Amino acid sequence: MQHYIIPANRKALIINIDTSLYGSFAEIGGGQEVARHFFQAGGASGTIAKTISAYDKRFSDSFYNNNKQGRHVSEGRLIKMLDYEYKELTSLLSTDLEETTFFALANTMEVLNYSKTNKSHGWMGVKYQLTPNSEPNLVIIHIKLLENDALMQQTTIGLLGVNLLYACKFYYDSPNTFLKSLTDNVSVDRFRITIMRMSGHDLDYVDNKLLAVQLVKNKMTRSIMFDKQGNVQQPSDMLYKKNVLAFRGSFMPVTYIAKDILNKSMALFALDEDYEHDNTLSFCELTINNILSKGEIDEQDFLNRVDMLVSIGQNVMISDLPEYYKLVEFFSQFKMNKLRIVMGIPTFERVLNKKYYKELRGGILEAVGKMFPSNMKLYIYPTRKAGNPDIITSDDIDMDDDVRMLFDYLKENRYILDIKSEMINQLHVSTREVNKMITSGKKNWEKFVPMSVCKIIKDKKLNTITE
Repeated sequence: MQHYIIPANRKALIINIDTSLYGSFAEIGGGQEVARHFFQAGGASGTIAKTISAYDKRFSDSFYNNNKQGRHVSEGRLIKMLDYEYKELTSLLSTDLEETTFFALANTMEVLNYSKTNKSHGWMGVKYQLTPNSEPNLVIIHIKLLENDALMQQTTIGLLGVNLLYACKFYYDSPNTFLKSLTDNVSVDRFRITIMRMSGHDLDYVDNKLLAVQLVKNKMTRSIMFDKQGNVQQPSDMLYKKNVLAFRGSFMPVTYIAKDILNKSMALFALDEDYEHDNTLSFCELTINNILSKGEIDEQDFLNRVDMLVSIGQNVMISDLPEYYKLVEFFSQFKMNKLRIVMGIPTFERVLNKKYYKELRGGILEAVGKMFPSNMKLYIYPTRKAGNPDIITSDDIDMDDDVRMLFDYLKENRYILDIKSEMINQLHVSTREVNKMITSGKKNWEKFVPMSVCKIIKDKKLNTITE
C-alpha cells in the first residue's frame, strides 16, 4: 500500500468529517494531548462523545481499578481503561447510533517530572469497530519517550495518538504501512515503540511476532523479546530483577552444540552463591541482519527459527545491536541483577580485534569498559579444528600485546570464564555447515540436531530447499 505523510491536523479533520468513528478519549498522566488535536481540527462533534483525564490517582482507581491493585502506568491499566470506556460508550449509544462505528482511545503516560528524575514511558491503545455492530479490534503500543523536556514529550504523545487512530481506520489491512505511519510528523529520535499488539475481529490475520520484528527493522526500537511460548513481551517486564544469560547466534538450524552451549552456561551460572533458578532467564539472540534477505525480512525463515528455539525451551530476542558492548548497554538500562553473555571462540576472536572499535574515541579500551560492568561476565565456549583433536580455549587465541594485557586482567578477575564441553566429536561442526547438509540433501545432518528441531525441519520440509 502506498503511504503518504499527512499532517496531523489534516488526519484529525479527516476522521472528524469523513468517517463514522465516534468515541471516547481517556488520557492519564500526560494531559489530553490526543483529544486536543481533534478539538482543534474542527468538526469534533462528529467524532468525540467524551474526553476524560482522571489525573488524580484516586479518580483513576475509582473509574478503572476498584481493587486498587497494579501499576497506574502499565498494560493492565490501559486494558481496563479501554474496556471501561468502550463498554460505557456502546451500552449508552449503540441503540441510538446504529450506523456508527465506536472507538475508545486511551493512554496512561509518565512524562518527565519537574526534577527530571524519572523515566518517561507509557501505554496507548485503541479498541474500535471497523463496521457497525461488529466485534471490536484492539491495538496496543508501549512508548518510550526520549526527549528531555516534558512539553516536547506531550507533543509527541499527541502526534502518536492521532497517527494511531488514523492508522486503525485506514491502514488496518497493511501492518507494515500501519507501523510506518506512526512516525508521520514525528521523528523516531523522539520515541521508541518497544511493543505492539494487534488483535480482534478484523486484525486476527496479523502475526504479532512479525510485527515486532518490523519494529526493529524500522528502527522504532532496538530490541524485542519473545517468551518460551513465542509470545511478544515487554523487555522491562521480562528482565525486572532477573539474572540473564544471552547467547547470540544464527540458529538455522538449532544444533546440539547450541543446546550444549546453553546447558553448560547455565550450569556455570548456577555456581554463583546467590544464583536462583526461578529468577534466571536465558535468551537466544539474533541480530536483525540474520533474518534479512535482500533488505527484506524473510518472514517464514524468521518464524522457523523462533519455532526451533521455542521447541528447546528458549526465550528469543531480536536486536539491531551488532556490537557486543551495545548489547550489554541495552541490558544495563533495565533493573536486572546479573548478566552473562556466552560466545564461541571464533566470535571471541572478533570481539578482541581492535579494528571493530575505530568509531569509539577510546577504541577497544572504551569498548571493554562498556562491556564489563560489575554485574557482567563473559562465558567462552571451546572449539576445535576439523582433523585436529586439540581443544581451543580463550587462552589459545592470538592477540596483540596490549589486548593481551586487557584479557589477562579480565581473566584474572573472573570477568571471562571458559566453559568445558564433552562434545568433542561435534565441536568442529558449525551451524552453517549443518545448514548446508540440510539444504543439499545430505542424510547425516540429523545427528547434529535435537529431535524437536529435526521434527520441525521435516514437518515444514525445510530439508527440501536448495541453495
